[in-house]
Amino acid sequence: MTDHPGHQDPPDAASTGATAHEPAVHDSDAHDSAAHGSDAADARAFRELLRGLRVWDVELPSFDPATAPDEPLPLFRQWLREAAEAGVPEPHTMTLATADASGDPSVRTLMLHDADERGWHFASHRGSRKGRELAVRPRAALGFYWPGVGRQVRVRGSVTAAGPEESAADLHRRSTGALAAGLVGRQSEVLGSTEELARASDAAWERARREPEAPVPSWTLYVLRAEEVEFFQGDARRRHIRLNYRYEGGRWAQELLWP
Repeated sequence: MTDHPGHQDPPDAASTGATAHEPAVHDSDAHDSAAHGSDAADARAFRELLRGLRVWDVELPSFDPATAPDEPLPLFRQWLREAAEAGVPEPHTMTLATADASGDPSVRTLMLHDADERGWHFASHRGSRKGRELAVRPRAALGFYWPGVGRQVRVRGSVTAAGPEESAADLHRRSTGALAAGLVGRQSEVLGSTEELARASDAAWERARREPEAPVPSWTLYVLRAEEVEFFQGDARRRHIRLNYRYEGGRWAQELLWP
């Protein structure tokens, strides 16, 4: 396969000293051409890498949606537990999607703190980007992906902020490192340098060890009350099973979705 050279404007013969029949080649033109060739090779290599990656190169579990419970919470707990037992790293990590006042979305990865009859629990600083966005648009979506078992779960609904006592209890149930990170605060603000972060982190770790109940007023526990929960079981032959729960009329309804 041959590469097509990029378009180049013809050089000015008068300024280069070349004749009209023998255009000069500038060093910068040669450099640009080489750079273009390198970029094209990198792009091809990247596409080949993507196409060569294997998906679900393991034996996947089966899922019969006819055996699913009437509500999504028991199935979610079961799937997370089975992902952990299958050795999926950090199965409690999830993506959280929020949007600002204009509707521009943001997404990030964080930890699930609990899932109960109230909803799916996570936490952050009120002044962080996610905190600011939830303050103006208290709705969010969660995504869990467990590649070792070919499963994912999507959750969508409204979000409420817990009170200061419950939020503080959530933080102080966690590790010393989590408290130290909370004490550093200033999440999503512009950072001047990594040295500034190191100084603030060292001080926060020292305080967290000295005061395991140190308050972090901005720390907030959020609870997403699900209105829709989708369970996806992958299949090597692409006959994926998608079971969707929708909360309507005071009860959960189930439906299968085409993959």
